[in-house]
Amino acid sequence: MATSSKISLVTGASRGIGAAIARALGRQGGLVAVHYGKHRDEAESVCDDIFKAGGKAIAVAADMGSESEIVAMFQKVDEEFGTLDSLVNNAGGIIAVKSIADIDVATVERVLAVNLAGPIYCCREAVKRMSAARGGRGGSIVNISSMAAVLGGLPHEVHYAASKGGIDSLTIGLAREVATEGVRVNAIRPGVIDTPIHDSFHGASFARDFSINLPMKRAGTAEEVAEAAIWLLSQSASYITGAILNVSGGR
Repeated sequence: MATSSKISLVTGASRGIGAAIARALGRQGGLVAVHYGKHRDEAESVCDDIFKAGGKAIAVAADMGSESEIVAMFQKVDEEFGTLDSLVNNAGGIIAVKSIADIDVATVERVLAVNLAGPIYCCREAVKRMSAARGGRGGSIVNISSMAAVLGGLPHEVHYAASKGGIDSLTIGLAREVATEGVRVNAIRPGVIDTPIHDSFHGASFARDFSINLPMKRAGTAEEVAEAAIWLLSQSASYITGAILNVSGGR
């Protein structure tokens, strides 16, 4: 198995897609910062899995809606591991299921803070460290968007879809901005993936029940999304930047 000493930060890595990506990086022998918002025990469990696979890991907490906590998270990674090589912006949430006619200020502000402003701040901190124009050695960023960005989202989740549309624009624009600075920026649009993100709103069986509507007649797995992320982060994708890869089973 190939080994790597690369330093990676994966946000929202205590569960689901983020955890799968963090574990995959750990299997390569990398140093992985496993970010969590609320689920400390689960983040620590992911770290344990990474250690068992031959990598190194730390759990780092931050509210993705707080700029100051995001800055402190990056500083902790600097102190514990050194200069970042890879960032995966995975953290995000639906926040609430509401029609636009019933949407409230708190929901709008929170979904945009966590799903869009947070990744922007993370990209800022990563580019400051990675950019060759700023003395860095280059790096790779993968943003986790959603098919909701192009399909408009599930019923009463338009606000979530809009925030993910912003991730698409962030990816394309930032990729062009840092294209000559040794930093690649790409995104993945997962479709219906069998993870806990829908549990609080649609029930734990949602992804499996909804699969009849999908071209492949099944939901995807977090591990399938992780495989795509690992490839985009790697040198195998060295001439790819500003790309958005649908991992959606044809949806």
